[in-house]
Formats: sequence, C-alpha cells, structure tokens
Amino acid sequence: MMDLSEIRFDEKGLVPAIAQDARTGEVLMLAYMNEETLRETLESGYATYFSRSRQKRWRKGEESGNVQKVVEIRYDCDGDTLLLKVEQTGCACHTGAYSCFFRKLMETDPDEMPWGASILEEVYQTIEDRQAHPREGSYTNYLLDKGVEKTAKKLGEEASETIIAAVKGSREEVTYEAGDLLYHLLVLLFQQGVKPRDVWDELARRHG
Repeated sequence: MMDLSEIRFDEKGLVPAIAQDARTGEVLMLAYMNEETLRETLESGYATYFSRSRQKRWRKGEESGNVQKVVEIRYDCDGDTLLLKVEQTGCACHTGAYSCFFRKLMETDPDEMPWGASILEEVYQTIEDRQAHPREGSYTNYLLDKGVEKTAKKLGEEASETIIAAVKGSREEVTYEAGDLLYHLLVLLFQQGVKPRDVWDELARRHG
C-alpha cells in the first residue's frame, strides 16, 4: 500500500492535479483526484481523475484515446496540489486544442517573453486546429489542401530566401525569412505526422 499520508485531500476528499507536458513543460490541464484515482494512477502509470460534475472516476483518454502516460508525480510544499508530468497522446483539451490553456487573459510585451520551443508547439497546434476546423482564406488550409509537394516547394523557396538574406548580411531579413522557413517546416512536419517533440527527442538523442 502506497503511503499518501502527506497528501492533503480537501473536505470532499479531492486534491487538484495539474498535468504538464514532460517534454516541453507546457501546462495541459487541471483536474481533480481522490485517493482511489491517485492510487490507480500510481499503479497503472496512466492519469486517472475524479469528475466533480459526474461524480465518478475517469481515465484520461479512455474514450478519445488521448491518454496521459505519467512520467513523474510531485506534490507542493503544502501537500494540497499535485503536479503530473505526462506524455500526452493527442490533445489534452476536449475542444481539440493541445492544452486547455489556449485563451489569453493577459500578455506581456513580446520582447519580454521567454520564447523558445513552446512557441513552435503553439504554431503546430494552430496548424492542427486548421486541419480540424478549416477557415476560409486561411493560408495554412491552402497548404494543407494542396498537399506535401506544394509545402515542400515553399519550404525550399523559403530556405533559399533565408540563405540569400544571410549572404546579404541583413539581420532583419534573416529573422523574417527564418520565421517563414520555420512555419513552412512545421506545416510539412504536420503533413508527415511528425510532432515538434519528435524533433526535440531526436536532437536530445544527438546531444547525448
């Protein structure tokens, strides 16, 4: 029997559980667990929660297939919040978004934001959303409709334009063209069924 004595369940026997992408650090969702579902999660290795609205247990992805394989579970200094680092299959949000936290209430100046791999994940999620929910006039939908050959051709063009900008020594142009290059690369990755995290894993393998 696992010792859960340091976990402080509330008066309803629940504790909030935050699911975080183990690779990128992106926060995916917030749910609740009771002692039974926490033990089930620890034993099975897959996230299982307790639905407050339905008053029943539910394993994440048991119907959709979007399961969460648990890599690590932590609890905070007060023992009243759990943090699950997971490998997410598919999307975490019922809307089809990768993360439930896709709406913004506030945003700081872009120059002050810690950009990195997360922004590429967000762009990739937008591409996924355009496939699921096409928008009239969307350039992304245009590329998806035209197929891999069109995207590959555009990727080659953007690569050439980035090279030309670099040879000219224009930092501004290199930045702009590199943005186009990365965007078209992400579309191509999506069309090939390759996720950004697959590329991160490959880079980590090489780095190691």
